[in-house]
Amino acid sequence: MTRRLRGFVARHGAETEGQISYLGERGYRLVLVGRDGAFGDQVAPGREILVRAAERAGITLRESFDGELAARVRTGPYEWSRMAGLQIGGPSNGGPSNGR
Repeated sequence: MTRRLRGFVARHGAETEGQISYLGERGYRLVLVGRDGAFGDQVAPGREILVRAAERAGITLRESFDGELAARVRTGPYEWSRMAGLQIGGPSNGGPSNGR
């Protein structure tokens, strides 16, 4: 896991930041935002696993995914089509069909 996080930092900048959220039964999710606005994530069964891996990879952890961090995220056409897929006829994300 640390190797994957270090790879993200190497590709997207040493100022990579992240935030850990509880997912419930699945565990915890670390959302990453690179200096260049790229984003990614990593899921683990325990929070401490993600904290240790992030520390080893040089990722600064934030308490919340606030507006400042969200504003750094850069999305492309793929992400926009996935986010709006069901509403505007883009690719399905496996959710309900909204009656279509």
